Amino acid sequence: MTLRERYEAIAAEVADACEACGRPRDAVRVIGVSKTVDIDAVEEAIAAGVHDFGENRPAELARKHDAFPQERWHFIGNIQSRQLNMVVGRACLIHSLCQESHADRIERLAAEQGIVQDVLIEVNDGEENKQGLPADDLLDMLLHCAALEHVRVRGLMTMAPQGDMDRAAATFKRLAELRDSMRAALRERGIENVDLHELSMGMSDDYREAIPQGATMVRIGRAIFSENYA
Repeated sequence: MTLRERYEAIAAEVADACEACGRPRDAVRVIGVSKTVDIDAVEEAIAAGVHDFGENRPAELARKHDAFPQERWHFIGNIQSRQLNMVVGRACLIHSLCQESHADRIERLAAEQGIVQDVLIEVNDGEENKQGLPADDLLDMLLHCAALEHVRVRGLMTMAPQGDMDRAAATFKRLAELRDSMRAALRERGIENVDLHELSMGMSDDYREAIPQGATMVRIGRAIFSENYA
């Protein structure tokens, strides 16, 4: 299959999955994770209809964004404070915020540019080898970010354990339930500038489990860009 055929197959499957669980066919945005490919493959993906791209390295995000600034670039990698200057203002959405110090750094950089940087809070579902904020610390993080003028929290992100679709579905369900409980807690405190609409969850192997649980974004790399993906 060509890249175009792979992307069109993914887009159709995402739309069908939305419809199957009673959601609008366009309720989920497909983010093409382009971290393993070069400029030529990004250009091919744009021609195929991909307009959201995910990168996990600040330098690569900057390089590809600057080559295609008209597209929407998402930062999905681990945040390193010293490299945030390459991300803030280029990323339409930072998916991986999980430290207050990084939120403060984003705030300063965004203020210097006169922009508001959209972010997601990454939540760790209990895996020791993955980054992310423990669920018990999420409310404090949201309250911290709500006080910042140039950082806007749009929702949550998580990664599920690999290789077990039942565990993946349970992880995604817990994130949606956590989002709902955080919304209620924020309303009780009169916080109105944190909407938590977005749920970034699901990748090439488990996006089918994420959509019924409320994913609004799925991060698809190999299923779009790899000729060997099956």
